[in-house]
Amino acid sequence: MTSAVRTPAVAGRFYPGRAEELLREIREYTSPGKTPVEAGRIAAIGCVAPHAGYIYSGGVAGAVYSRLEIPECCVILCPNHTGKGRPLSIMANTTWQTPLGEVAADAEMGARLLRRFPALEENSAAHRAEHAIEVQIPFLQARQPELNIVPIAVGTSDFDVLRGLGEALGDVIADRQEEDQEEDRPEKVLIVASSDMNHYESDAITRVKDHKAIERVLAMDARGLWDVVMNEDITMCGFGPTIVMLTAAKLLGATSATLVKYATSGDVSGDYESVVGYAGIIVE
Repeated sequence: MTSAVRTPAVAGRFYPGRAEELLREIREYTSPGKTPVEAGRIAAIGCVAPHAGYIYSGGVAGAVYSRLEIPECCVILCPNHTGKGRPLSIMANTTWQTPLGEVAADAEMGARLLRRFPALEENSAAHRAEHAIEVQIPFLQARQPELNIVPIAVGTSDFDVLRGLGEALGDVIADRQEEDQEEDRPEKVLIVASSDMNHYESDAITRVKDHKAIERVLAMDARGLWDVVMNEDITMCGFGPTIVMLTAAKLLGATSATLVKYATSGDVSGDYESVVGYAGIIVE
């Protein structure tokens, strides 16, 4: 049973606040005219999707989600932009509202994660005003009416902690999928790393920096991503969630990653002096 409701924090600002308008935008961003969809959708293990206002990053997020099968359970990892709450915060028993309706947390998986990795804590403060999970949910809802989520805000850059959470997540998903297989109801889990890329430098500098980080993600090199972000001063806000996702995905058998789309805010605003980068990546 869920015990609380997390109301929208950025509806009407980052994305439309009315259901009809929101669905219309999502369909536009995920339409074949925006991004060619190859035959069949991918049952991916993980992905990276951006979380800015839809006007800026919706095209990149839509390019990712249009190519994926969306399972009933999605783990969504995001950075902690507000600095509130605990370093690793989950809302394991909370229903999330968006203009498209309510999405329940997967309380069972949340409970397993809390037992498996004690550094993860039940905490709502980190999530209350955080936008980076909220903006992903309507894309998932639009394609999966039975959606349940495991929302985790990551507010640490400690590599060992990030790796540990990724290993715990991989173990919990593997155990659950093994149980589901035994009961003849195999169920995929999608791990979404919510992240924008480099922030507030020129378009030229941002593209160089971002592709150094993207190269490490495509190599599925979690430690390499941490090193390049730290050493090259790349302000990729969701590098922690991406490290967690990559670590878990490799444990779950992922062998490849594909860059679906890359853009910067300058492509929309026309301002190339100070941009934010957006990458859409699928891990399978």
